[in-house]
Amino acid sequence: MSFRAKHLLGIEHLRPEEIVTLLDLADTYVDLNRRSIKRSNVLQGLTQINMFFENSTRTQASFEIAGKRLGADVMNMSMQASSIKKGETLIDTALTLNAMHPDLLVVRHPHSGAVNLLAEKVNCAVLNAGDGKHEHPTQALLDALTIRRAKGRLHRLNIAICGDIAHSRVARSNILLLGKMENRIRLIGPPTLMPTGIEHFGVEVYDDMRKGLDGVDVVMMLRLQKERMDGGFIPSEREYYHRYGLDTEKLAFAKDDAIVMHPGPMNRGVEIDGTLADDINRSVIQEQVEMGVAVRMAAMDLLARNLKAERGARATGVMV
Repeated sequence: MSFRAKHLLGIEHLRPEEIVTLLDLADTYVDLNRRSIKRSNVLQGLTQINMFFENSTRTQASFEIAGKRLGADVMNMSMQASSIKKGETLIDTALTLNAMHPDLLVVRHPHSGAVNLLAEKVNCAVLNAGDGKHEHPTQALLDALTIRRAKGRLHRLNIAICGDIAHSRVARSNILLLGKMENRIRLIGPPTLMPTGIEHFGVEVYDDMRKGLDGVDVVMMLRLQKERMDGGFIPSEREYYHRYGLDTEKLAFAKDDAIVMHPGPMNRGVEIDGTLADDINRSVIQEQVEMGVAVRMAAMDLLARNLKAERGARATGVMV
């Protein structure tokens, strides 16, 4: 299988064939997760530590379920009450973790680059569960798996990513992944919610939902990330929904078989109409949640294989 990464810190350094390898393996875990007995032993004897410096429900639960279904010993560290709050540096935390000899470290952090820093200091595989406005690689991978299963392919599709692009690590990871797979990407949102330098992203930019959604295969809505906003980016939620919230009238401009996605949590009536979000004929939002567990199982499986190979080679004095 073609997957050589030691860590999963972002999409940027993954090759297209590595993305396909991970998604193919995730497909097998979808099947496992639908059985009555959802167990594997590929991580048996390994320790997984989940460190979430930001609150999370679905991502943390998804990683925890993924690890337990693969047979890992899973530990959740409450970082809100940790030594970090008492003044310990991130490097000190890394050194403490090293002394515990974990095998897999899952980290979410509010600052971009913090997960990369940890990866440089620990002797285990690190998975980025979201760092600041930088990346959220497993979200992009689960989105890719959802699209591939719904559309039968993951290339040469017209895909619209709509809403708060500027503050979204999900958007950044998806732009990178979907671009690698030769898709046409459109970003739709108010100019105040577009990142600087957007003209270098290799995407099309629209500030009109109807024009941007014209003929697209996939509509990916994003949450308004108010916690990352320090100014008046939108006039009001009501006005935002009127112009950029997805409803049946705006969706009608997309292809008849276009799917609707959202990484969650959703602000119903702000980014998306609640009835549309629950429409099983168009929405694949619940499928995204299901694919998340399978993708995280696949990612940890592949990283654990590489970790075991590296440790085995080191023990026998072979260079890797």
